[in-house]
Amino acid sequence: MTVNPIQLQKFLKGIDYPADKNTLLQRARENGADDNVVRTLQELPRDRFNSPNDVSEAVGDMR
Repeated sequence: MTVNPIQLQKFLKGIDYPADKNTLLQRARENGADDNVVRTLQELPRDRFNSPNDVSEAVGDMR
């Protein structure tokens, strides 16, 4: 199941961009992300993100 990009952003609260995928994963886990969110972040096709919008676009591209 693909994560809603808007819901995903609540798990990424507090990240300073640009950020790499490992930073996203760490913050999401700290903010209580479930396995589905973590798996989605791990599968993102890019490794570096300049903004929350970049993350949302990458998630959208996975659909």
